[in-house]
Amino acid sequence: MLYTPEQTAQLPADGFRYLLTSVDDHVLTITLNRPEKKNALHPPMLAELAFVLAYANYTAHIWLVVLAAAGDTFCAGMDLKSLSVGDTETATVPAPAGPVRLGELMAGLHKPTIARVQGPVYAGGFLLVGASTYVVAAESATFTLPEVKRGLFPFQVLAILLDIMPARAALDLCLRAQTLTSAEAKSLGLVTDVVPVDELDNAITQLVDELKQLSPTAMQFGLRAYRQLKDLPSSEQQAYLFDQFQQLQQTPDAKEGMAAFLEKRKPNWGNVSNS
Repeated sequence: MLYTPEQTAQLPADGFRYLLTSVDDHVLTITLNRPEKKNALHPPMLAELAFVLAYANYTAHIWLVVLAAAGDTFCAGMDLKSLSVGDTETATVPAPAGPVRLGELMAGLHKPTIARVQGPVYAGGFLLVGASTYVVAAESATFTLPEVKRGLFPFQVLAILLDIMPARAALDLCLRAQTLTSAEAKSLGLVTDVVPVDELDNAITQLVDELKQLSPTAMQFGLRAYRQLKDLPSSEQQAYLFDQFQQLQQTPDAKEGMAAFLEKRKPNWGNVSNS
């Protein structure tokens, strides 16, 4: 892990330099806040993202994460110009214990994550979108992988895309650097919902409210199992899933859910740590 539970017990008192954060009724909203650079990712910003995602992962009362962005661009990918000078800034968080790989960070967060995509997504921004559980995009948002135009290739993004869409479609996006509309991105599975830009906040609120009615423990167990299945041979998967179901049955949420069902009332969900 890049950060320990002790390091991320609290968010920085003075806030982050490149992120805005807020917590409201079990929902952590993280807003990329480098609009003058189209929210391009550079080392200080990546460290802040790693820190706040670790906080979300370790903090029991955080059930859901909304990932948003300031300005007219969701994320322009990696800020190649700043990679060599990013370490000269005064950090707002401790140095991470290793390299920050967004795909791994997002995969390790076993809590539903909703990407609120208000504008274009380029290059490494796909790592944030592709690894989110839900992606609600404005009709005007676009999605482009321009790396091959610069003599590069989106290797990490390809791995994310192969979990979402057919291999040929994923390769085509990487090889031809075409721009997808939100509707096209939805047809490929990259986006889960497309709405007019002025309905974006309402759509996010509706989805958040729906998810908050459900067991956070069950969702976290399910997301963790989904990730774990990728590393297990098929001969071990059913035994693993059976064991997970037995463990889940013993949790307070499972007992509360059954009691609420039998008593014909709304369940009162608790918190669960996700280390």
